[in-house]
Amino acid sequence: MLELNNITKIFNADTVNEKIALNDLSLTLNDGDFVTVIGGNGAGKSTLLNAIAGTFPIDEGTVTIDGANITKLPEYKRARFIGRVFQDPMTGTAADMWIEENMAIAMRRGRSRGMQWAIKDSERRVYRDMLKTLDLGLEDRLSTKVGLLSGGQRQAITLLMASMNKPKLLLLDEHTAALDPKTAAKVLDITNNIVNENKLTTLMITHNMRDAIRLGNRLIMMHEGKIIYEASGEEKQKLEVSDLMALFSKASSGEFANDRMLLS
Repeated sequence: MLELNNITKIFNADTVNEKIALNDLSLTLNDGDFVTVIGGNGAGKSTLLNAIAGTFPIDEGTVTIDGANITKLPEYKRARFIGRVFQDPMTGTAADMWIEENMAIAMRRGRSRGMQWAIKDSERRVYRDMLKTLDLGLEDRLSTKVGLLSGGQRQAITLLMASMNKPKLLLLDEHTAALDPKTAAKVLDITNNIVNENKLTTLMITHNMRDAIRLGNRLIMMHEGKIIYEASGEEKQKLEVSDLMALFSKASSGEFANDRMLLS
């Protein structure tokens, strides 16, 4: 479903601030893979997702989704292949619009629009059923402005919006990092249910190594723009946090200072 071949991205090339964010990175995701991505600050995790989404052009390599080479496509044209949820709960929804209006925009993503009533009663029933699966009491609040909701509620709705058209690829960029632990756990459970029920091919960045081990069928660790470790199947199931810490310590020569992985 996703093929990254020899991806390289350099910021501020040929200057004193040059940063190799992705270093000849290759990665293949099969249809339905749920891959968790961990690594220290500056490892290239978010750059990886941005390169896939087309937020900026890559310097070398190719990006292929479901057999289509999208390397040269701008971000807005890649949107029909990709659903994405960001770290900030304020991103991904329109705060001044109702819940049902936000969901209607997501439902119509990539479709042609004609002259008709914006939201039909039949659609509202669909939205209510979707929201009911979240178990957050939002199914009876369709006319509530999204900006009045909590961060966890917004992230849950953003997950629904990003996945309702079953994208080829779902990108989750530390989407629970800004939430309190209880809310983050709830949103992760919702994430797991949505991904598994819809069999979505997913890349999820997290700084929480326990979550990285518990969720998904594959785990990759990044450091300095490269994938330095990958686990799947029985190997992943047997992993402990201490194993990942030891691997990261070895890769980074023991330099843990100021790294948020320690707080996981």
